[in-house]
Amino acid sequence: MVPVATPGPVRPIHPLHAVLLAFPFPLFLGALVSDIAYWRSHEIQWSNFAQWLNAGGLLVGAFALLWALVHAVRSRRFASRRPLWYVLTLLAAWIVGLVNALAHSQDAWASMPEALWWSGLSTLLALIASLLGYAGVQTVEDY
Repeated sequence: MVPVATPGPVRPIHPLHAVLLAFPFPLFLGALVSDIAYWRSHEIQWSNFAQWLNAGGLLVGAFALLWALVHAVRSRRFASRRPLWYVLTLLAAWIVGLVNALAHSQDAWASMPEALWWSGLSTLLALIASLLGYAGVQTVEDY
């Protein structure tokens, strides 16, 4: 009989981290929907909504990213590479969201379609980061 190496059990992320991680995806998604509404209606208020939703996603996403980075530094375990992918995806979502905020800082119509693409990319990255985060990144050995 050949022994098979199995990874350790995966625990869910800390509840406060889960609450922080719950916000970036819906806020970035709201910014994307607002950008689409602005693209179709040309009502400038939709661009303002997108700016505020993106700023909210960046604010809460920064705290989620900080929590993930502190946990990664404290645990120093990247054997499965899943925590590393989670941190990198969350960091990429935050950076793309920041670029999106800079794109939205232009004149309202001058930001289109660039801001729309950045909103879509930040939403996709936030979704992937949320899926990786909620799938569990901590093994029992981390404690």
